[in-house]
Amino acid sequence: MRKRIIDQNPQNVSLFDQSWLDLQHLAQVELTSEEAAHPIEAALILSVGSGWRAAQAGEQTIRFLFDEVQRIRRIQLLFYEDQQPRTQEFVLRWSQDAGQSYREIVRQQYTFSPPTIERELEDYTVDLIRVTTLELRIIPDISGGDARASVMQLRIA
Repeated sequence: MRKRIIDQNPQNVSLFDQSWLDLQHLAQVELTSEEAAHPIEAALILSVGSGWRAAQAGEQTIRFLFDEVQRIRRIQLLFYEDQQPRTQEFVLRWSQDAGQSYREIVRQQYTFSPPTIERELEDYTVDLIRVTTLELRIIPDISGGDARASVMQLRIA
């Protein structure tokens, strides 16, 4: 009989082990708003940054317009909220025709309850071919409160 012992507790894949796309050089980004102290670049750099934060409350959109079509295999989002309890919704969608039409990847809701639940990590394995546009829409508080959207990290491979 041939046997092999397998690791029952696989290690998490490090952010640095993944071939993340350099979004700052591969795409133009469109934003509905941005706080000066928390620009979108702070969520895109591979080192731990302060993340992106909207300048005002309400629904926000972050849209990446790729210079050349891309094949996307993984999308990772890290949301963080340590100030107020709230239920957030986000929609991630993509386009093959420069935003003329979109296909939804995921629509997700979750509740932040600081100090016990302050972060939400979403990690999606996908196989998107000929992507021209990737869009993230965030409703920071589905009850209509004054919360501002933020993304601590946004990675695409």
